[in-house]
Amino acid sequence: MRIFGRVRQRPSTDWRLATNRAFTLIDDGRYEDAGALLTRAADLEPWLSESWFNLALLHKFRHDWEQARSAGLRAVALLERDTGAPDWWNVGIAATALQDWPLARRAWQAYGLTVPGAGTVADEPLGMDLGGAAVRLSPEGEAEVVWGRRLDPARIEIQNIPLPSSGRRWGEVVLHDGVPHGERATGSAVFPVFDEIELWAPSAIPTWVVLIEAAAPRDRDALERLAADAGYAAEDWSSSVRLLCRSCSESRMPTEEGDGGAVRHDPHDHSEPGSPGPLGHVAAADGLWTPERECGLAAPEPLVRGLLDGWVADSPDTRDWRDLEEVC
Repeated sequence: MRIFGRVRQRPSTDWRLATNRAFTLIDDGRYEDAGALLTRAADLEPWLSESWFNLALLHKFRHDWEQARSAGLRAVALLERDTGAPDWWNVGIAATALQDWPLARRAWQAYGLTVPGAGTVADEPLGMDLGGAAVRLSPEGEAEVVWGRRLDPARIEIQNIPLPSSGRRWGEVVLHDGVPHGERATGSAVFPVFDEIELWAPSAIPTWVVLIEAAAPRDRDALERLAADAGYAAEDWSSSVRLLCRSCSESRMPTEEGDGGAVRHDPHDHSEPGSPGPLGHVAAADGLWTPERECGLAAPEPLVRGLLDGWVADSPDTRDWRDLEEVC
């Protein structure tokens, strides 16, 4: 087969050496040096789809979406198979970052996915029914895994209330990578954990932390329901946050999502019983219910105090709150 007037052949030794060295530099965060080598490799073997796939990958790491789209399109133009190529997935991520919806639809369809609403190709590819997933926020920093709703193959809407260290808020949409790093199991269902690439759509809803007194789990649950009924969110960080090492976080981890009862000993939780929680609150060491809970709230400032006061008013003998603070 001839491509660009040349016979297709195995890449040269110089191409392999330059490419291998480039990915070593990428692992060290030396993207500029890696880019020079990958550009040289593409000059050596311009008819090879891998040359342009590697450049598209580098530009994705750098969040240079115009260049990622350009290199990705050159890669897919040289593909020898019709569907399922990761080249198309990278094109889809770049197109989503740029809100190039016609190209995003084309990419997901070329990969082999069904995209509804084909008659409105200029619109976002919504309604793909991809279900829930988890996303690792700030994967290169103080990483945090939260639950979310997949809007399409490259975006997740955050449904937990992230800790302030992540810099993210409830309801934000993040762009994520295509290869999962870990899984979370809830009963018989297993959900992938994707790594965040960057913030795609910010949220105007601030994050608050508050200490509540909840005599029983049902009192805590009532606050979470009250916030949800108002269109916002509350989350008991005292029971929902676990500290995991990277190895555990990137493996298949069971969760207590929706359990609502006393927290059982978790051999994968590397936090120390009796030590401060995510924002300094000391949790119980015996696994029994502790009335004092550290909670996150996602709600506008004019509403948040009224929401807490209304929660207490419904059962003043078993509920109270203090130390409300905006943290993100």
